[in-house]
Amino acid sequence: MRKINSQDLEAIALGSTVLGTGGGGDPYIGKLMSQHAIQKFGEVDLISPEEVPDDALIIPVAAFGAPIILLEKLFNGREAIAAFEILEKYYGKEIFATMPIEAGGFNCLIPFTVAAEKKIPVVDADGMGRAYPRLEMVTFTIYDIPASPIAQADEKGNRSIYNTIDNVWGETMLGSTVIPMGGSCFVACFPLTGKQLKEAGVLGVVSKAERIGLSILEAKKQQKNPLENMLEASEGTLLFQGKITDVTIKTEGRWNKGICKLMGLNEYEGQEMELDFQNEFLIARIGEEVLASVPDLITVLDLDTAEPITAEKLQYGYRLNIIVMPCDEKWKTEKGLALGGPQVFGYENEYKPI
Repeated sequence: MRKINSQDLEAIALGSTVLGTGGGGDPYIGKLMSQHAIQKFGEVDLISPEEVPDDALIIPVAAFGAPIILLEKLFNGREAIAAFEILEKYYGKEIFATMPIEAGGFNCLIPFTVAAEKKIPVVDADGMGRAYPRLEMVTFTIYDIPASPIAQADEKGNRSIYNTIDNVWGETMLGSTVIPMGGSCFVACFPLTGKQLKEAGVLGVVSKAERIGLSILEAKKQQKNPLENMLEASEGTLLFQGKITDVTIKTEGRWNKGICKLMGLNEYEGQEMELDFQNEFLIARIGEEVLASVPDLITVLDLDTAEPITAEKLQYGYRLNIIVMPCDEKWKTEKGLALGGPQVFGYENEYKPI
């Protein structure tokens, strides 16, 4: 266990955006919200999964919706707490801890806002080790852990709770209501015990995010190449360096969908890469050759600073590093690939681990 303060959140925000593979929400907003909560209510304990009793109850919290809308629609700051307290009332007892659902820049930080106010710890784990666009796409689903009961809250004061027959129906029910709510809301879901978390979760994600973020920040202080530091900390591989020549993005339902085209720079001059995304980057290819695909983590970084850029912020002319990082081993199983592999998104290629 260790205390997390406002300064620690700088590195966690940066590193979790790298792990977010282009999705998971805007880190700047999430960082401000979590820093404000810690300044108001005090530092938050970050605990390892091994410190959670097997029978203790954990309730993750997250934002739900199209990431581009999170840049435009203001929160009232009480949505995550409201969703959490719905499930707290549902179970009729104090909840031991909260945790992120995914490792995105926004969603890795939001649990700290709840933890600070409720005086409970954040568990160093999540359900993806990255970000994914659908509610059921978590390692908990691989282990048959239900998303229900699911609590939902928006900034207008609307509150709902769902008990669904499976996790796909959880996505369906939330997806059908988040659009009239304005395209985004907050949820508390996948309540699980400490024993379930240790078996089904992706462990150590928050610490990993912090290490990646610190690798970038420290390199800048020492005037070293931040990319080299970051690749070592993340076990990442450089796929491509290029300049954006075209980017198309549209919001369909609660997803940002698009294609980013890049013209090669430096040793990649003369080559062209395409990146497909649905909130998160799904596949990277040069011509017909697939260089990387989900469930491995494809991330874009600024060419000079190595800072991550989320998919909704891509613009013509940006100069980028394209990197790939290995996914958690749970995603490489038959059930994992059936849930989050390339063919789930309509691609014909077989997954080849980086």
